[in-house]
Amino acid sequence: MSRRVVITGLGAVTPIGNSVPEFFQALREQKTGFGEITHFDASGYKCHIAAEVKGFDAKHYMDAKAARRMELFCQYAVAASKEAIEDAGLVMENEDPYRVGTAIGSGVGSLQAIEREYGRLLEKGPGRVGPMFVPLMISNMAAGNVSIQFGLKGKSLNVVTACATGTNTIGEAFRSIQHGEAEVMVAGGTEGCISPTGIAGFTSLTALSPVDDPKKCSLPFDKNRSGFVMGEGAGIVILEELEHAKRRGARIYAELAGYGCTSDAFHITSPAEDGSGAAKAMEYAMQDAGVSPEEITYINAHGTATHLNDLFETRAICLAFGDHAKNIKINSTKSMIGHLLGAAGAVELVACVGQMEEGYVHATAGYETPDPELGLDYCREAVKMEVPYALSNSLGFGGHNASLLLKKYTG
Repeated sequence: MSRRVVITGLGAVTPIGNSVPEFFQALREQKTGFGEITHFDASGYKCHIAAEVKGFDAKHYMDAKAARRMELFCQYAVAASKEAIEDAGLVMENEDPYRVGTAIGSGVGSLQAIEREYGRLLEKGPGRVGPMFVPLMISNMAAGNVSIQFGLKGKSLNVVTACATGTNTIGEAFRSIQHGEAEVMVAGGTEGCISPTGIAGFTSLTALSPVDDPKKCSLPFDKNRSGFVMGEGAGIVILEELEHAKRRGARIYAELAGYGCTSDAFHITSPAEDGSGAAKAMEYAMQDAGVSPEEITYINAHGTATHLNDLFETRAICLAFGDHAKNIKINSTKSMIGHLLGAAGAVELVACVGQMEEGYVHATAGYETPDPELGLDYCREAVKMEVPYALSNSLGFGGHNASLLLKKYTG
């Protein structure tokens, strides 16, 4: 029999708050994190808006020397992990370090390091490429740096499934505890690629919104949606085997009860048009948790605000839930923080925990004009309600579908 897994700590660095309390408060207030790109001069680009992290100083979370040896995506991961570990009251001196693992994914790693060192290569030749280029760039260094910073010697993973990365990484950490490979996993996703090549590449895909109005640029499920807004940050959860958490008197936020993932095997950028792959991932997560579709009343959708994603995800929800789909509250956290790529699913799971704790479902900010092609309840306004279960979806380029099912912990 698999072991039960609970969430005992939360950490977040987001475009609307650099801590979990700030993030939760901003969600309640429908605060959005969109503004003109400041990380580089985007005046010559078609897209000028992003959801940047504001006021972040790595030295508040680690020593200056360590910060200099990390790219932004790693700094975000270490900062969010520090908050989550402290929130969980996890004292490594009291733990077997080989039973505490790390599972932190990044969909991209550091585009900035690639841009910087390729520039040196062209201008000054191969001998001037920095010796730290590769270890700064590669995406597994988020997990590596977190394990080093906090002395986590157990299983260490970096799952990369594009925009499903955060959800898949947490799901694989969940499985690791279920099957006895660890007692605790520091798990989540991180991303920091608001950079020239990142913005130019997604713009060329016609995935990014060209709208310059921060109030109109990210409109998931709205008829006037025009694409997603690039975001950045990190979300971390402390996953823990239930009896281990109880023995040390940990606060338990929620139980992670189900995980499902599938592949569309259809197209490198478009989800399956009938939603069948994403629907099956949701079904697997419910089966894993032993929950019937009728028990689900809230879904945190992938909800990117691209025309096809929102349409095909809606079809997936209808396929998985049938007539009950119309009774489910569906929101998109991306309406406030943009699309954090590999960090998206992790930050959104943190948002689910907050809503479950506080008994409400946040609004899909900016949602005004229903799309007749869609037709479900996308939360124009916040709703006070009990949230016994929360289903969080992520879809990634390459056809990756992943769903996590949270359950309110009742003992």
